[in-house]
Amino acid sequence: MHKYYREQLDKPTTVYDTELPSTRYQGSKEKIVSWIWNILENENLDFNIVLDAFAGTGSLSYWAKKYGKQVFFNDILRSNYYVGVAMIENDDVVLNDDDTTFLTSRHELDYSSFIQENFREVYFTNDENAWLDMVIRNIREITDPFKRALAISSLFQACIIKRPYNLFHRANLYMRLANVPRSFGNKTTWDIPFVTHFRNFVAKYNSCVFSNGQSNKALNCDVLDIPTETKYDLVYIDPPYFSKIRGATDYYFYYHFLEGLCIYIEKGHLAWQSSIDYHRKPRPLKHGTTLEMLMSKWTKKNKITNSFDEVFRKFSDSILVVSYNSEGIPSEKEMITLLKRYKRNVKVFRRKYQYALRPTELEELLFIAK
Repeated sequence: MHKYYREQLDKPTTVYDTELPSTRYQGSKEKIVSWIWNILENENLDFNIVLDAFAGTGSLSYWAKKYGKQVFFNDILRSNYYVGVAMIENDDVVLNDDDTTFLTSRHELDYSSFIQENFREVYFTNDENAWLDMVIRNIREITDPFKRALAISSLFQACIIKRPYNLFHRANLYMRLANVPRSFGNKTTWDIPFVTHFRNFVAKYNSCVFSNGQSNKALNCDVLDIPTETKYDLVYIDPPYFSKIRGATDYYFYYHFLEGLCIYIEKGHLAWQSSIDYHRKPRPLKHGTTLEMLMSKWTKKNKITNSFDEVFRKFSDSILVVSYNSEGIPSEKEMITLLKRYKRNVKVFRRKYQYALRPTELEELLFIAK
């Protein structure tokens, strides 16, 4: 347990002793969320209602919930929204053994072979694709929204952990299957059956379901469409970074397969089929969708500075907390200038941080503007 977390347990504020499931999701703040929360506590910020505007896998949302805050989790990706439903909005519903057995077994249902036919030898083996087709169909039978969200979140984590680089940007199944010496990756993890990974993640997500006595909510909006009827005391902003060295972080492309699974679950295989760009080998979602256009504000160099400004303006009545890094565009100096358009007091905190798949160590930055 983190030293700071142990210290907080001695404080009169109720802290819920539960841990966030580990994830290999790109950009997750899981490893540094205790550092972020430590700063928020030490700055003596007065806040009870928290908006996590780009929540992703929900690390900050989850800590805010643990510390008794009312949390609004938002993410534009449907796949991440389900995580918010499962962990933040959900107070007491879990998947029991019968649920998990039902989800991982074949029944007298009309199973599609959509993934088997359209993603053959792209991301997973033929048997694994067949298993995914089965589980997706079974999830569609789950009517309880929290059980469904737990099942979907567990399935997505199982998909990510079996992927080289934990992404879907390349059709590189051969990297898992080739019998060659390896300098990276975890072939043992890749070779663990889907059903085992799935059951493990169900157990992990179940273990972090609790009520903090607040009415918490998961949202699935573009950041500029987040309702403002509620006065958010603190808004945490962790958008996709645009690196001056590596360019954009394109979550729409990195996790298109998970978004496709959402379409499959919610609308059926024909809806996903009509959304695929078959001219590209990874079978991503088509260009020009509403979702891609909204996310392009964070993947286009000529748009990103204005995007930050729009967000800061929208939430200028709240304490603004921004996660960033030293390689980003706009620069640290430019970010301070943007924040000072709306806030008098801007502080910057920093720590060394090694990102996965990057050979050089960067500085993780945290801006607090009030």
